[in-house]
Amino acid sequence: MALHKYKIGQTVILTPNRQDGEAPPGAYTVQRLLPVEGASVPYRIRNSRDGHERVVTQERLSAAPGWS
Repeated sequence: MALHKYKIGQTVILTPNRQDGEAPPGAYTVQRLLPVEGASVPYRIRNSRDGHERVVTQERLSAAPGWS
């Protein structure tokens, strides 16, 4: 079973793909850890600049510098 790699409040970097539409790449804050569904590990994240929230999977996120 897959586990969440990032914690609530952690800053992560989103690398968007086609499914994300116009989601800007860059820094986001983890707002919520969502239930794991199979191999998918979802998060609710908030953009640091525009405040919009999105649901993305873990494979599109990376830790921001300064977070381990």
